[in-house]
Amino acid sequence: MKERARFAPSPTGPLHIGGVRTALFNYLIAKKNGGEFILRIEDTDTDRTVEGAEEYIIESLKWLGLAPDKKPYKQSERKEIYLKHVDLLVENGQAYHCFDTMEELKRAKEKHGNDFKYRHDKNFGLKNTFTISKEEADSLITKGEFVIRMVVPSNETIKVKDEIRGNLSFNSNELEDKIILKSDKMPTYHLANVVDDNDMKITSVVRGEEWLSSLPFHILLYKYFSWAPPKFFHLPLILKTEGQGKLSKRDAKQQGFPVFPIAWKDSFGFKEQGFLPEGLINYLALLGWSNESDKEKYTLKELVAGFDSKRIQKSGARFDIKKATWINHLHIQDCSPKKIIEQCEGQTEAAFSRFGKKLEEIIDLIKERLNLLSDIQKEIGVFMHEPSDYDQKVLQKLNQPETLVILNFCKLHVGSSEEGSVIKEGLFKSSAENKISFGQTMKTLRLALAGSLKGPDLFKMIEIIGAEETIKRINKLTKTLKP
Repeated sequence: MKERARFAPSPTGPLHIGGVRTALFNYLIAKKNGGEFILRIEDTDTDRTVEGAEEYIIESLKWLGLAPDKKPYKQSERKEIYLKHVDLLVENGQAYHCFDTMEELKRAKEKHGNDFKYRHDKNFGLKNTFTISKEEADSLITKGEFVIRMVVPSNETIKVKDEIRGNLSFNSNELEDKIILKSDKMPTYHLANVVDDNDMKITSVVRGEEWLSSLPFHILLYKYFSWAPPKFFHLPLILKTEGQGKLSKRDAKQQGFPVFPIAWKDSFGFKEQGFLPEGLINYLALLGWSNESDKEKYTLKELVAGFDSKRIQKSGARFDIKKATWINHLHIQDCSPKKIIEQCEGQTEAAFSRFGKKLEEIIDLIKERLNLLSDIQKEIGVFMHEPSDYDQKVLQKLNQPETLVILNFCKLHVGSSEEGSVIKEGLFKSSAENKISFGQTMKTLRLALAGSLKGPDLFKMIEIIGAEETIKRINKLTKTLKP
């Protein structure tokens, strides 16, 4: 059978970074074996559905490069399919109607405490087809005020293999009869999930470890329908950078990084922080998965080729924003200036427009200093305006008479040629004639142009900002040094 994996988010809010990793691992498992990656919107919980969330999920996957192979499925459009399967379970005695009100359930829970589990084989004074007469049940069913629960058998051990955690077993007596059809006649996650995975010929189900407790119910439903279950992979949690527990939006905000791939309402995403989709995908692949080598940088294509599901780890993985930023830096280095400009579209046009055709040349000069695309604003500043201040440690170490000599002959050479190589040759000659090290000349000129000893290639920079601007900056440092 052709490999098929699906990402099945609920549109109850924005896509969390944990969800992105789940989508990625589904994608990798499917594509590793030449299969299909499916997107299914699980929107049966209409009360919790958030406007715009579905579109946000689709747009996020598009930006990440994880586009599904088919048009997204929507569970809300498949209601009749679920109802047919519920009817089949009821006919076979594997599901039953329950007529309890919320108040009655609340009282039962308060009365029986931790011992309370809603089961067909226990009578807690509740109202269902096991505890009332057929006539009364039929009357209540006609009124339509009911939910339907699946029957969980007594005294059975439910066995299942998880591809990450190995063989698992569950005592059926410790489980309750889960609701599979709600009072609004929409299916719950448990039923819709199993029916859809079978109908869509899903071969691998990759989801977070928080769904492990649902696994025995899903296995029972596969058994009731006489279907072969898919392979299950329950991914470890993405943990806080420090301390215990799952990474939350609050934890991320405290450390200054997002948990969403792209902006959601008033919350910025990794895209807006300056991440390339390739950089983010690369880092997330390494959270909970280990390769055989020390290789850090992967394209999506390389991840597909090298991915081995047997190397998915059981233990949680700590989110390290420094490591994520470093991997993003590696991907930026491989980008052409044109691609970097395209990725910044919508964020930096005001800064870029003034440079025209020179923009790609500037990006190429500063690229090696970029960890995030958002660093461009800072790094490009040296081309946009003269230094507002100077590195005081460097300034205090300057030999004033020598520095003024250097600035004077720098100005002469810059004024006599527009070619960086010619200027460089002239400065080397003048430095020798004045018995000044060429290194000191370079430091002085860089301080004049950039305000510090850091920055792009000096002579390329002079060619871009031009002789007039360069001389203006030299004069400014000269005035700063003169009493």
